[in-house]
Amino acid sequence: MARTAMLAALADILHSHAALSFNVNNFRYQIDTNAKGSLYSVSDGNRKLSYPLAWAFGTGRVAQSYLFKKEDGGFYEARVTYFTHLANLDFTPARALLSPSGVEEAMYRPVPPAEVQRCFACHSTASIIGGRFDEQQLIPGVTCEACHGPGANHAKAVDEPDAGKSSPVKSAIFNSAHLAPADAVDFCGACHGSWWDVKLAGVKGVSTTRSAPYRLVTSKCWGQKGDPRLTCTACHDPHKQLQTEASAYDQKCLSCHVNSTGAKISVSRPGAPCPKAVKNCTTCHMPKINVPEMHADFTDHRIRIARPGDAFPE
Repeated sequence: MARTAMLAALADILHSHAALSFNVNNFRYQIDTNAKGSLYSVSDGNRKLSYPLAWAFGTGRVAQSYLFKKEDGGFYEARVTYFTHLANLDFTPARALLSPSGVEEAMYRPVPPAEVQRCFACHSTASIIGGRFDEQQLIPGVTCEACHGPGANHAKAVDEPDAGKSSPVKSAIFNSAHLAPADAVDFCGACHGSWWDVKLAGVKGVSTTRSAPYRLVTSKCWGQKGDPRLTCTACHDPHKQLQTEASAYDQKCLSCHVNSTGAKISVSRPGAPCPKAVKNCTTCHMPKINVPEMHADFTDHRIRIARPGDAFPE
């Protein structure tokens, strides 16, 4: 998470791909990078526009998108994104435009100030001070205070003589681990896609797989109020690199499910045993789903018995 936003001039992906290009009909998209930075250009054969990229969003594990500025000082979203699976450019998700009115529309989408704040709020730290967006003082990427809030009082409390004997240390900092399950998932969903985010945006089909919190709460085992064993941080430690091996999550699954046919379910372990296996549970019950506009597969967090040929469950 610490690398979810960076100045484009510091983006390793761009520096390792000095020349990127993408052609659609008579439009040619290019990003050329050298020691001075990255220049984004679009031409239609007769006219060409170019602007230096300002910000890069995304670690590049799946993709990386870009913002630039024009003379008016506003932010503009590049119409193309770098996709790791392609090792090249393609249309930014949900921004495909096959018949633009001209080079300007082909090149970018103006980003309203409110959306700029939302983008940087999730991809950086302390980007909004006193209710105002502060591009100069923000910290690129998600650092401690992005999730835990201001830490000055916490640090001060740690230095107190009785720091190990009383509660001021803990109370001086926000910890999402103390939230109720539904609130905890919504907390992560604020950036990763909550139930309301997906519904209000009108996203449907396999594209919803990108919003793990939304998919999680549609699981049958989530229930009405959720279960602390099913929150995002119950399986993922935000302080560590994401585990991608299925076996890494087996113990999480077996904290709810009994693991043998002879074992009895209980209040604490209400999940019936799986008749197929007791390891690599997520390979069957949280299958990988291809999201075409991302050119990548995403783990579907809607926990279920996924049978071959089943329609994607909405």
